[in-house]
Amino acid sequence: MKCIIIDDEPLAHQVLEHYIDQTPDLELTAKFRNAVEAFEYLQAGHATDLLFLDIEMPLVNGIHFLKALKNPPPTIFTTAYKQYAYEGFELEAVDYLLKPFAYDRFIKAVQKARKGTGTESNQPAADTLLIKDTQGSLLLKQADIFYLEGCRDYVKIVTADKTHVIYHTLKGLVEKLNPEMFIQAHRSYIVNKTLISRVVQDNLIFVDQSFIPIGPNYKKALLAHLSGR
Repeated sequence: MKCIIIDDEPLAHQVLEHYIDQTPDLELTAKFRNAVEAFEYLQAGHATDLLFLDIEMPLVNGIHFLKALKNPPPTIFTTAYKQYAYEGFELEAVDYLLKPFAYDRFIKAVQKARKGTGTESNQPAADTLLIKDTQGSLLLKQADIFYLEGCRDYVKIVTADKTHVIYHTLKGLVEKLNPEMFIQAHRSYIVNKTLISRVVQDNLIFVDQSFIPIGPNYKKALLAHLSGR
């Protein structure tokens, strides 16, 4: 979905840009610090599927801006003020995000927008994995995950550039993974078979030359699966 940001606060732009960048089906096509410039952009006919709109802004506030649009795109209000919530929903806004909002709340609002535009995916976990680590919520592309390692009540999720440690069980994450991409190679490891380079004795070697052990109880089924039998 093509989306634009309309907000006078630089920090709000940074947060929304970061969240949009983490969400695979969102594309940020424009951003504005005031509603007047955004109005001209939309009146020029630029395709827009979703607005992230602040309310308290100089020149024209977000409520008046939305009322002035003849055919407004689906809109998610992003504001620090609770008192506009009723008026926002009277304008049939998709959602009303009260600043500061976390990524998981942002995703819920985007899911509502997807339903309204007919672009909702029924299988988001096939492409992405939403996790919560020590730094907050994060959406990972499953194709970027090399393997997951279970360590009692914690799971290490290893990608090319970072290892994320989350409070979860390995078993609890299995149902969220794309079964066409991931396979269990050990009691403690689930691996992305698309990133496996080769098998050397009792080890799986990945394309980045990292490796993990193969569990003896999983080896026969794993090798048969990798050979396509």
